[in-house]
Order: sequence, then structure tokens, then C-alpha cells
Amino acid sequence: MNLADEIKRRRTFAIISHPDAGKTTLTEKLLLFGGAIHVAGAVKSNKIKKTATSDWMEIEKQRGISVATSVMGFEYRDFKINILDTPGHQDFAEDTFRTLTAVDSVIIVIDSAKGVETQTRKLMQVCRMRKTPVMVFMNKMDREGRDPFDLMDEVEAELGIKVRPLSWPINMGQNFKGVYNIYKEDLNLYTPNKQTVSETIEFKDLNSTELENYIGEKDAAKLREDLDLIQGVYNPFNIEEYLSGDLAPVFFGSALNTFGVKELLDCFVEIAPSPRPIEAIERKVDPMEQAFSGFVFKIHANMDPNHRSCIAFVKVCSGKFERNVNYKHVRFNRLMKFAAPTAFMAQRKETVDEAYAGDIVGLPDNGNFKIGDSLSSGEDIHFKGLPSFSPEMFQYIENADPMKQKQLQKGIDQLMDEGVAQLFVNQFNGRKIIGTVGQLQFEVIQYRLLHEYNAQCRWEPIRLYKACWIKSDDAAELENFKKRKYQYMAKDKEGRDVFLADSAYMLQMAQEDFKNIRFHFSSEF
Repeated sequence: MNLADEIKRRRTFAIISHPDAGKTTLTEKLLLFGGAIHVAGAVKSNKIKKTATSDWMEIEKQRGISVATSVMGFEYRDFKINILDTPGHQDFAEDTFRTLTAVDSVIIVIDSAKGVETQTRKLMQVCRMRKTPVMVFMNKMDREGRDPFDLMDEVEAELGIKVRPLSWPINMGQNFKGVYNIYKEDLNLYTPNKQTVSETIEFKDLNSTELENYIGEKDAAKLREDLDLIQGVYNPFNIEEYLSGDLAPVFFGSALNTFGVKELLDCFVEIAPSPRPIEAIERKVDPMEQAFSGFVFKIHANMDPNHRSCIAFVKVCSGKFERNVNYKHVRFNRLMKFAAPTAFMAQRKETVDEAYAGDIVGLPDNGNFKIGDSLSSGEDIHFKGLPSFSPEMFQYIENADPMKQKQLQKGIDQLMDEGVAQLFVNQFNGRKIIGTVGQLQFEVIQYRLLHEYNAQCRWEPIRLYKACWIKSDDAAELENFKKRKYQYMAKDKEGRDVFLADSAYMLQMAQEDFKNIRFHFSSEF
């Protein structure tokens, strides 16, 4: 198969949602259809002993939530599918934002009883900004939920995108009979089963009296009425509108009961985009170019706790990546080659000899990579849009076991490289401050330091409002500012100057008093 054909069969997408909408469960069922796993795990269950494939970290199994994006690749029909299952919890939003820079399309999971929730709105803003094509999966139809038409209206109003149902539910909750697949014109009858698929009947003529035999008179009449209304209210499905990010196709089902998932997947592989051109600072990079290029969008420490290794996740943007070939590390301006690049199934990984545009490759990292780093066949190219945001919560981190200073230091260094929390060293007293976007991050850091590095830390409170990166073309004024605000100055991991304002008023006064200093609330890596 030539380069262009290989790239065209790639489908790289993220699954996003508010916590508990069923994102990780949907990922499990997609893996089940791809033959990547044979028994679907559960996020929360006492009966199913197998935990979800994508929630492989110990803390994820205990909490029943995803705390890190996991990458899974599998073959389905003639397509190579790469799924990125993202954390839904807002405390891990930064990981999800960065993941969205590495995908070509997105599936949003919505709980049919709760509708559109806060986190879904925030993530949708990122998709709109990047014009990422979006599909919606209305989950939990086997439970009592809201009227499907009301859900459609809410998605349009709250997420600011036009919708077009491509499947339609027949009742819901205890009376849920299945869905009619508008896209394929067939009837999917529901039998609750967590591991197998219900039956599908081709059904092109809805006026046929056969319909009553399958779903009963009342539901058949309601389905015909609903489908007439859909034809009247919504424009026919237009693939171009979907690809430009203006229209979201909607599917209904129950991920837990493996229902409606195959319809979603079959339609997805047919209409979702193959890898798309990506904006770099220098130029637009086309995936079909012969030369390899890619960027690091995520770093994960300790995927294998026995080896204390970090893995840099690289999105291949163009061409073909090959094992043991020299590639240019653009920031270091030197050549590197990789003997053991890996492809993932969550934590399980296997060495790969080649990867194409759209694929995600794991590279062993001994401190060579930062999030946002570019690799290429030789060209100086910088991919953009991977900022680190100003943290909203801060605590001093202290060593709770003096005998384990080295382990603690290594643990902090590696976990900060992941980019989900930030380290600042106070210039006044030399103490280390960790900044995060959510409280839960502190618990995750403490847990991982103890269980992965055998190091104990304790947190001490510090009252801070914002961390701002400061820059100025006026060296004298910058020096004067640093002297005046000495006890509020810190350095980040890259040695850049950071001003730690302890209140909104203090920040406002600093901005007014020092007109020639620029205060940045996100650092483009």
C-alpha cells in the first residue's frame, strides 16, 4: 500500500464529555468491535472484575475516573483507528485541551438524562476554535431521560452547532425498543447485553406493516411521526458541513449495553476525515508530504513502573515515521534515532517499525522532550497551539521523608514534564510551589509520588491569586520590577521569570505601575 493510501485509511479522534457521561465505557465498546479486546471492562462495577482498558493507572481504577488521556489503536474493516480517551473531570482539562490539538475529529458523549453539561461546553469551544468535525453520541437511552427533540435543541443552543440525527430512538428507559438507523435505513432491535450486539434488520420502507410486528403499533406510529418531523425540521445530512465543523451528526444508544455503538462506528469510519493539514508557525503541513514531521502533545511518566521511564506521545503530522532512522529534534537542533518506538493499547505497548500521518507513536524519553517539541526529517518546523495555562491553585510541596530526597526530586521532575501541573521555585525563600488547575491534581501527584517513586510529600497552603509570565523590552524596568517584587518572583521549570500575585488588586496595581512589562497568562511552550 502506498503512502497516500495508508494515510487515507487513518482515523484519529478523541472522545470527550462531562464526567460520568459514559466516555470510557464507549471507548471500551469501540475496542470490542475492533477486536482489540475480547471482554469489555467496566469503569465502576463490583461484578465485572476487568477494569476499563483505558483507565489503567492504579488511581483511575480506585476512583472510577480517567485522570490521563490514553491512546488506543486498532484495525476495523479497512481502517486504522486511533482513539484518544480523555479525562472528563475539569481538574484535568489541560490534558484534554492539548489532546484536541492531536486529533482530526471528535466524538462528544452526552448523558441523555442530564443533557449538555459544563465541561462539554468548554471542550466544544476548543473544537469550534480549531474547526474540528464533531459527532454526538446520546448515551444511556436504556434509562429514563429527556425527550430526544429537546436534547437536539439543547445541543444546538448550548454548543453552537447545527445538528442532524442519523439514528433515532424507539422509546427509552424500561420501554426502550432500539433505534432506527436513518443513515443506513435499518432497524436495530435492543436486547440488553454488555458483551454482544443486538439484531439488525434492513428496513427501507417504514410504511410497511412489518414494522408493527417488530416494535408494536404505538411505537411504530410514533417512530413514523418523529421521522417525518426530522425530515421537516432538519436539512438533509451534508458531509461537507460536517467536515467543516458546522454540523454534528447525532446517534442514540447505550454504551454500557453495547447498543448503537456499531452504527456510530460504521458511519464514523465512512464520513470522518483522514489526517488533515496542520498549521505550523512557518507554513501549513500537508499529511501527504513525503518528509516526516510530528510534535509531542503529551508526556507520560511511569507507564511501566518497573523501568521508571517516560514516554513522549508524538502525533505524526506528515509522511512516514520509521524506526532507527535519524530525525531532527528541532529545539535541540540535533539528530536523534529511536530504536524502540511504540504503538499503544492504553498501557500495553508494542514496538513498531513504521507509522504514518495520523498515527500516535510513543518515544522513550530520558528528559529530551518537552510538550510542543517538533521532530522532522530535517526541516526547522514549529507546531503551535500547545500552551500551558496559568494555574488557579497553589501549594508548597515539602519532603515528608528526608531519606527519599532524590526520589522526590526525580518524581517531581518527571510528573511536571507531563504538563498537567507546574513547578515554580520562589526566588525569595527557594521553596517549591506546585500550581494546578484543580484540587484533585494535588491528590493525584501525592498518590503517584508515593506509589510510583516511593517518595512522600506533604502540602502546605499558600495564598496566591495568579502566576504570570513576565516579559519586557525595557531591561531596566524589568530589573526594577524584579527588585520591587522580589518576594513574589519565581522561576518556572524552564528558568523563565514568573510573577506570583497574591490578589487581583496586587496584579492590577503591578500592571498599572509598570506599563512596559507584558503579563502573560499562558505560556506557549
